[in-house]
Order: sequence, then C-alpha cells, then structure tokens
Amino acid sequence: MLKLAVACALAALLPGWALAQEAAPQLEENPRAPRFAEVERGFFAAVEAGYLGVLKTPVADPARHPYACLPGSSCSGGFASGLAIDLDVGYDFTRRFAGALFVLQGFESASKTYGSFQLTAVGAELRFAFVGLRDANEVERFYAYLRGRGAYVWTYPTGLFGTTDELAGAGLGIDYYTRLRHFSVGLAVDGLYFFQAKVPAFDVLATLRYTF
Repeated sequence: MLKLAVACALAALLPGWALAQEAAPQLEENPRAPRFAEVERGFFAAVEAGYLGVLKTPVADPARHPYACLPGSSCSGGFASGLAIDLDVGYDFTRRFAGALFVLQGFESASKTYGSFQLTAVGAELRFAFVGLRDANEVERFYAYLRGRGAYVWTYPTGLFGTTDELAGAGLGIDYYTRLRHFSVGLAVDGLYFFQAKVPAFDVLATLRYTF
C-alpha cells in the first residue's frame, strides 16, 4: 500500500513540475555586461616608416653651396633617397572616412658632391576607404583607401635643397585591423610634389596604428 501511495503521489507531481520548468522565464542579458567592438574607431595615433625618394635635387642657393655646383655640372645632385618617419594623430569620422595631422621627417642622400639633407614636413591628410572586406566572422577588417596630403616643409642645410617649401601628395594604401582590436597594420604609397623646388618625389611607408 505504501509503495502504491508513493507512486500515485509522484504521478500527480510530475506533470506540474514539468509545466513549471516550461514556464520558467529565460534569463535576461545583463545590461551591465561589457561589450567590445571587434574593430575600434575614433581617435588614433600612427607611426609610418619607410623609403622616401626625391627625383631631382636642385641647389637652391649656389653661392652658399658652391661645392654642389661644380664646373660643367647641372647644379643638381640627381636622385636622392633615404629614410622617412611619419607620426600621425587623427580621428575616424566614419568606418570609411578619416582625417589626421602628421609630422614627417626625411633623411636624404644624393650625389657625393651634393651630399645629404634633411626635411621636416608638418601638415594634414584626408583618407577615404573605397574597399572594405569581411573576414570569416563577418567582421570588416581589410580596407583599401585613397589619401590626400598637404604640408609645409623645412629643409636643412639651409639653401641646399631649399629653406622652406610646400608639399602636396596623393596615394593609395591598405589597412588590416587585427584581432587585438586597437591595432592595425598597413602599407601606403604616395606621389609627392615640392612646389618651390619644382621636384616630384614618392614614398613607400609601412604603418602601425593604435586606436584609443
């Protein structure tokens, strides 16, 4: 009799327990739980380093630098090349459009008679990413962009390549936003022009960027 009573009690309780389990509300997502963007956007700082080539090196002040204008020469040091280092601080206005201020330092070397010179450019740039590709997780990480730059330039030694100049440039670059969220790496190639020296130039720069 006791076993029969226990069995009847369990039979009566089980349907109610099952209904209670089905009616139990699902746990709500904690609104205070941290949410992280796969790709950070906003204020950023970047370092660019690579190669700077100047196609011609006229002598701005032959009286000050007579060694660069030997008899029978064209008063030019020819092609100059060297290291370029660029520091950027900017902001992402959208996923595709950004602006930045930059300082570029170039260390150039031409012919033996012309020697070496340095240039410092301070300016601004705008960039637009015209291609964005997604990874396997549907996160847009790879971008190809166009950028335009303008800067005011100081050169040293004074009067060799020049004293001051204006620089304009346009280029193409690629960026890959890594899974470290704040970091991206890339490569940029720019065509440049020095207006007072009337000289074209170009650069090839590897980039490392941190977004705050």
